[in-house]
Amino acid sequence: MAERLTIALMKGRIEQETLQLLGKAGFDVTFMADKGRHLIFDSPDGRFRFLLVKAPDVTTYVRHGVADVGIVGKDVLMEHPSGYLEMLDLNFGLCKFSVASTKDYNPTDHKRKRIATKYPTVAREHFNRKGEDVEIISIQGSVEIAPIIGLADAIVDIVETGSTLVANGLEVYEDICRISARLIVNKAALKNKSTLLPFIRQLEGIVGNREVPFV
Repeated sequence: MAERLTIALMKGRIEQETLQLLGKAGFDVTFMADKGRHLIFDSPDGRFRFLLVKAPDVTTYVRHGVADVGIVGKDVLMEHPSGYLEMLDLNFGLCKFSVASTKDYNPTDHKRKRIATKYPTVAREHFNRKGEDVEIISIQGSVEIAPIIGLADAIVDIVETGSTLVANGLEVYEDICRISARLIVNKAALKNKSTLLPFIRQLEGIVGNREVPFV
């Protein structure tokens, strides 16, 4: 029986674009077309097992060796940066981390700012690099309202089109970094599974030739 690779995927858009990429690379993933409510899928040829999980859990599954491979956004990796190897930038799921606030926000004001975010590690490291002492307020819901109601001076969040910011009267003051989907692997699996590196190289041949604009 063929050596099986277990791949943890974040559900939704990343999942769909990953399956498209695998199809372009020559892998048969048609068995994933009718998923229903199932979360675990084994390919008929025994080569793959897919686990559909929430984004933050992708790194957990890979770190603990339950999954050999994980595909998840760079935003998740920046918040959970250890216990796996990052192998490929897949060049989809493009967006960016940005600092945004209301029109009266003054980024050069030297007062201690309050920053609301779902990504406290990213926000703290960004302002530390700038030498700014800030108070990080962790929010799990819609962070856009935080500057409007006076909870925070600004937010750090993922921005794709910016339409949500505009709709709530906010604007981007600073871009922190580009975000895209990344392929990560379990360290032991990379060493012990003979099919893993060829699998990565096959995907690299597809994504390495794509023209991708900086977001």
